[in-house]
Amino acid sequence: GISQLRFKPAYNPYTEPSMEVFSYHEGLKKWVEVGNSGVFRPELLLPMGLPENVSVIAWGLSLERPTMIKYGINNIRELVGHRVNLQMVYDSPMCRLDV
Repeated sequence: GISQLRFKPAYNPYTEPSMEVFSYHEGLKKWVEVGNSGVFRPELLLPMGLPENVSVIAWGLSLERPTMIKYGINNIRELVGHRVNLQMVYDSPMCRLDV
């Protein structure tokens, strides 16, 4: 359902080049980061025994942002880290095991 995307060069310590992916959120009327990507730097791959000429692509979705929007969380520190409200976690399970 994402129809508007923007891509922006970025800095990540483990990948080079790196890129952030943004999507326009109609409800918020602003661009929201939804992902990140890049090519792993060679010095990270050599300890794994991979040849120098191998390139490895890394990417990931930013699941924190959509979760913040869904639950009305304004500060990411309330979602990740020591300030997490555990009662919110119990009241809003991400998956159900009783189905």
